[in-house]
Amino acid sequence: MKNRRVTMQDVAERANVSKTAVSLAFNNSNRLSEATVKNILEAATELGYSQDPAARMLRTRRTDSLGLLLPQQLDKVLENPYYTQFLQGIGQTCQREGFTLLLAPPLRGSMLKTIPYAAVDGFIVSGLEHDRGEVNALRQRGIPFVLVDSELHDDVPSVEIDDSEGIEALLTHLLDLGHRRIAIVAIETGTEGGYTHWRGPVLRRMQGAISALASHGLTPESAGITVLEVPCTRAGGASAFNKLWVQSECPTAIVAFSDIIALGILDAAREADVSVPGEVSVTGFDDLAEASWSSPSLTTIRQPIEAKGRLAAEYLVEAIAGSDSTRDHHQRLHTTLLVRNSTGPSPG
Repeated sequence: MKNRRVTMQDVAERANVSKTAVSLAFNNSNRLSEATVKNILEAATELGYSQDPAARMLRTRRTDSLGLLLPQQLDKVLENPYYTQFLQGIGQTCQREGFTLLLAPPLRGSMLKTIPYAAVDGFIVSGLEHDRGEVNALRQRGIPFVLVDSELHDDVPSVEIDDSEGIEALLTHLLDLGHRRIAIVAIETGTEGGYTHWRGPVLRRMQGAISALASHGLTPESAGITVLEVPCTRAGGASAFNKLWVQSECPTAIVAFSDIIALGILDAAREADVSVPGEVSVTGFDDLAEASWSSPSLTTIRQPIEAKGRLAAEYLVEAIAGSDSTRDHHQRLHTTLLVRNSTGPSPG
């Protein structure tokens, strides 16, 4: 016969207290004496009792869990070390504040469909490039949320970086080295109509590139300038290099909008026996750990990834607690250009 689950009533009988006292011992122990709490917990341990999480959530209307709403499927997210650093920052806040963390990737290809099924007290929404209804859905459900690397909404707390500043510094560095045949490899947006229809951080990075090109009398439509989109994966970077290297005039510099794409470009260049930076300079964006020890080391833009995760989680915890001040939290963090060995003067 299957063993029966130990209940709160069983613990009450073993400890010779009321069922209400057992509930208080687990949920509001300061209302009981220390001796009573100790007696109840010892009885629970002897019986192997543990609270039913679903019942507890129904009773308290809290899960003590933060949700991270992700823009990609989990296998793709875990390929990118960016999210390891981002999760470390979130984890620091969760540890300090007593929350767990639920990763919530798109359900059947939709971030919107994920929202009703995630048992969390609030969401960190990462990389929402364009509003497909997620923001409205969270508002309608009254779920606290914080936007990261998205678009600014006055009444929603947000954390972002100065994307334009970073890419502009990167392009200026390459242009000053004499490069005029430059490929810009952006993170795939899923939108049609080219870069003029991009939104969010990808658009902001492109705006930084446009500003740098304009300072040298160039535009994205100028001869020698190429713009393409690829998935934000190492394989996406490799495919970008292979497409670019069969052109009649290959670029002398490739600007990737993420380190993971840039590392894939370096992989493919090595496979094709193309010298970096002798034949082509390569740059990234993020400053992942591998960027400093890749071969060659990667010129990139450092962004405070861990701090971004920590701040977003702190804002969300405040919003869950009902603090009105969180609506005014809009933090834009600065970036830094790191020049390493993957960039050099334009060949010839």
